[in-house]
Formats: sequence, structure tokens, C-alpha cells
Amino acid sequence: MTLLEAVPNISEGKNPSVIHALESFLRGCEGITFLGTDSNPCANRSVFTFIGSAQAMQNTLPQFIGLACRLIDMRKHQGAHPRLGAVDVCPLVPLKNISLQQCAVLAQDIARTTAEQLSLPIYLYEASAREAQRKNLAFIRRGEYESLPEKLQTLPPDFGPKEFSSSVAKTGACVMGARNFLIAFNLNLNTSDPAPARIIAAKIRQSGGGLSGVKAIGWYMDNFHRAQVSCNITDFHQAPLHRVFLAARQEAQKIGVEITGSELVGLVPLQAMLQTGKYFSPAAQTNTERIAHAVKALHLNEVKPFCAQEQILELKAGLQDVKEL
Repeated sequence: MTLLEAVPNISEGKNPSVIHALESFLRGCEGITFLGTDSNPCANRSVFTFIGSAQAMQNTLPQFIGLACRLIDMRKHQGAHPRLGAVDVCPLVPLKNISLQQCAVLAQDIARTTAEQLSLPIYLYEASAREAQRKNLAFIRRGEYESLPEKLQTLPPDFGPKEFSSSVAKTGACVMGARNFLIAFNLNLNTSDPAPARIIAAKIRQSGGGLSGVKAIGWYMDNFHRAQVSCNITDFHQAPLHRVFLAARQEAQKIGVEITGSELVGLVPLQAMLQTGKYFSPAAQTNTERIAHAVKALHLNEVKPFCAQEQILELKAGLQDVKEL
């Protein structure tokens, strides 16, 4: 049986009734295992994670996106995180018995069906993109929701309406595609000023000549009164967690601030935690010890406690028994 991960990011992180309604829907879907939600009220964004077969994804995602579009009104949305629509981005990640290219074709099929059913503009990105420029989410999302009236004309969606109607004004647009694992990794500073975070982000991201496989922005998170460097690690083999952490810490020291801790948003692959644990503690004897050393070195408990069984994908999904570590 095929097995995929879906990680839709929705533009709602404040209203618990909307978040709970979407969670309840996923829990009731046949063939879907709901793994969790990570919500941030300041970003006004929630990341949902669930796994299932290709067929289960085809059945579930159009309905999930439709429900989110009914519950969220983009005309009223404000938040720190860049966004284009109610379901801002919906990546599919191959896990078992399906290749990235097969996953890319599946994402195209789901995008086409969803756009037709909902009259929703949908852009394809990453491995599903039809043009090289559109592989990059930042390119598609440039100008954000507010740019949609013009964007739909100058950068037409792959599927769905190309006019900014009252319906599209409410839902915004969605970006969908297939990709490999992405790790959302946020680094906390000992200041509430977002300017140093922006400087560090500009230095460590790939587009600024920093680390390959890293995208980063700087912002202020009001819910814990800190500036953050918010990173998307698109290739944790090229840019392991420890390398990103140490690079950011080095840049922080140059401008007189400190990295006090970090957080992972959503689920993280087991291998990413193990490679970081091995880096910080080469003498560790077990994977459980390596995970503990990674958590300690990255200060992952600063924002909220890190729980391996809840935040490591393979453990949460039951793909690997914690006893086997």
C-alpha cells in the first residue's frame, strides 16, 4: 500500500472552533491517520499533519480544503506569516511505496479536482510545478494575498479561476505540490526587536549566499515576546539542524544578540534528530540518547516541552516502535 504525508498550512491560528472542526473532520476520514496540529496565533497559521494512502488523499484533501475555505475569510485575515489563501500551501510527501514523481502526479490530479469542485485558484509548486520558476513557493506567493487581483492575470494559476471574484476574495488561492521532507525550525533570540532576526535570516538562507536548502525570515512573536529566525529546511541532508543552529548562532554573536533556544513546528524526521544527536554527542550509545542530546543542544524545550513520541514523524505515525530506538 502507498503511504503519503499531507501537511496543509491553513491561515487560521487563533480561532479554536475552526481548528477543532478541521481536526474532527480528519479524524473521521477513512484511511487517514491524523497526527496533529501545530497552531501559532501570532502567525495566525496552523499546520496539520496526517498520513494515508494515495486513494485516501484523493478522497480527503478536496473535502478538507473545501471545509477550510468555508470556515476562513481571507478578507479579514492578518498574521505574521506570509500567505496567499485560506489553505495557503498543501504539500504531499512520499513515505512508502510511492516515488516523489508519482506523488507529484497525484498532487496535480488532486489540485485539478479541487479547483474544479471549489472554483478555487490553485498553483502547482515543487516537484509538481510545470515551470522552473514555480517550483519556489516564495516566487508564487510574492505579494501575498493582497497581490491576487493582479497576480491571477500576470501569473495565472495552473487550475481554477483567473478572475478575482467575490468567492476568490474570500478563499484566496492555494499552492499544492509534492516535495520531500521539510523541517520548520524556529530560532529564538534574546530580544523582542525583529531587526536582528531579519539580519540573521538574510545571512543564513540560501538566497543570501548562506546554507543550501534553507529559507529563512525574521519576525517578532508576540505570544512569547521574542524575535525569531523562522527557517524552512528543504533539505536536511545538506543543512542539518545543528548546522543551521550553529550558523545562526555565529551570525547572532556578530551583531551582539544570542540564540536562546529553538522550536520545531510540526513533525520532524527521525533521521534529522539522530544526525544532530550524533554531531553533538559522538559517543552516545543509543538513538534514545542521541535524540536527548539533540534536544538539549538545540534547546528545543524553551518554547514548549519537546516530546519525541509526539514530534518525531516515524514514532507518532507508528512507523517505528519507540522500543526499537
